[in-house]
Amino acid sequence: MELHNLKPAKGSTKNPKRIGRGQGSGHGGTSTRGHKGQKSRSGYSRKRGFEGGQMPLQQRLPKRGFKNINRVEYIALNLKRLQEISDKYNLTSIDLDSLVANGIVKKKEKVKILANGELNCKLAVTAHACSAKAKEAIEAQGGTINLVTK
Repeated sequence: MELHNLKPAKGSTKNPKRIGRGQGSGHGGTSTRGHKGQKSRSGYSRKRGFEGGQMPLQQRLPKRGFKNINRVEYIALNLKRLQEISDKYNLTSIDLDSLVANGIVKKKEKVKILANGELNCKLAVTAHACSAKAKEAIEAQGGTINLVTK
């Protein structure tokens, strides 16, 4: 066997359908597009969501709600999570740089401290926002909370 006598296995390949190449091909005449109508014309392409002239679904349904452009999205960190982080990485101060360095949050994300769970150690915490109960709990353990406005 050499390169010049290689052939695909019998039945594994099929000739492509050559459309519009005369009646003898079996695909001449209307070129498999049927007779008349929008889809038989050249250059036809249906728009996304087009339902044949019927009012499309996205236009039949009512509009609802709105998107607040001033919304600030925070990553929530509970006291329980802060305790886990300080235990795992032996930290006495948790700031944004240490959270990013340990892969807990991304650089551009904003962090808010929430009061779910227990805190058993003195921590100096730096975050973008903090709930009143979380602040109370951190200060009750002798820690400090510093808010950043970045």
